[in-house]
Amino acid sequence: MSVTVEKLENSMAKLKISVPAQRLEEAIQKAYNKNKGKIQIPGFRKGKAPRKMIEQMYGKGVFYEDAANELIEEEYPKAVNECGEDVVSSPKIDVEQLEAGNEFIFTAEVALKPPVKLGKYKGIEVGKMDTEVTDEEVDAEIDRQREQNARTIEVTDRAVQDKDIVTLDFDGYVDGEAFQGGKGTDYPLTIGSGAFIPGFEEQLIGFEIGKEGEVNVKFPEDYQADNLAGKDATFKCTVKAIKAKELPELTDEYASDVSEFDTVAEYKEDIKKKLVDKKTSNEKARIEDEVVRAVIEDADMELPEAMIETQQRQMVNEFAQRLQMQGMNMDQYLQYTGGSVDQMLTQVKPQAIERIKSRLVLEAVAAAENIEASEEDIEAEFTRMATQYRMEADKIKELMGDAEKKQMKEDIAVQKAADFLVENAKQTAKKAKKSSKKKEEDAE
Repeated sequence: MSVTVEKLENSMAKLKISVPAQRLEEAIQKAYNKNKGKIQIPGFRKGKAPRKMIEQMYGKGVFYEDAANELIEEEYPKAVNECGEDVVSSPKIDVEQLEAGNEFIFTAEVALKPPVKLGKYKGIEVGKMDTEVTDEEVDAEIDRQREQNARTIEVTDRAVQDKDIVTLDFDGYVDGEAFQGGKGTDYPLTIGSGAFIPGFEEQLIGFEIGKEGEVNVKFPEDYQADNLAGKDATFKCTVKAIKAKELPELTDEYASDVSEFDTVAEYKEDIKKKLVDKKTSNEKARIEDEVVRAVIEDADMELPEAMIETQQRQMVNEFAQRLQMQGMNMDQYLQYTGGSVDQMLTQVKPQAIERIKSRLVLEAVAAAENIEASEEDIEAEFTRMATQYRMEADKIKELMGDAEKKQMKEDIAVQKAADFLVENAKQTAKKAKKSSKKKEEDAE
């Protein structure tokens, strides 16, 4: 196999790949062996007809397509590796020559990693990191955890209150007529959850068990059912049961039950530490995002469209994988939402562009500052992966190929470049605007 590279405009290139005639012959023979059992020739048992007989009956090129597909799949990755170019898109394949006894020649039009001209990347001004955690935030987190540990009790001696869980029967009417989907029986609803039309749940507050009442609402203008969007509706509702959450008391006994600490004071201190850690992580991510955006704005690069399209498809594929983990496939999702893959590709395009630009500028910073993954960095990453996947680090090393290890080193260097930008950023406190009254006092 040989490959030549023709550079095109806007970081595009055409790889011309030539495969020896002998390799093409082997691929054709393999295609024949794979397909002969499906072909019936008069006078021969199924699967026993000679290749020449099949080619005479169906045409000389009957096995060309399968042979070409196999060779492209095998030889294209080798060509990319051999040419030494940094290919960043899926290829657009075109077969130039395909005939037994001659070289198999095909081209692959691809995007190459575009050059990046960095502007200012040190001393970028960002908002000052705020990692302070107030007592109110600690109390709110404790209340949230108490809510999770609450028990549900039946309520019979009062009307519906906010945050109650009610069992509800309802009938909905628009213009005096019942509408599809407007009826429910024994429906569980948490007041304040926002699960129903805005204003519906709030009007249930004060309803008594067993007594019918009316709830009047207006469907949102962008409601999914066009025949209801923007319409006034009346729901006849009956609350059949009320349940409420009873939160546990904040005592030393409770603290020891839900944590490794014996007292409320220790429990609160641990909560505060965890909130500080979380806030620190979020603030670091915010600053990193601000700095990288600023570096992108001051950098000069031109992205080939094929590179963007490849990133779009990768993002949609990642979404499809997440759906599968939740027990849903892409076809089901699209049927449910009424969307299409093309619409999803369009929606993710801005994010795809931002993701590409972020990666490119961080790679450029790493190159400019000679930032690389050290052996210690690599070993630490293997240790982290071993913990995550509950495997021995040496086993992970065995399973990873050279390409995966190379990618890991590049990813580490990119993250170190991001850390470098954060460390070299200038954190400035946000200046509050003076009120008119304050300005007058200052003037006096």
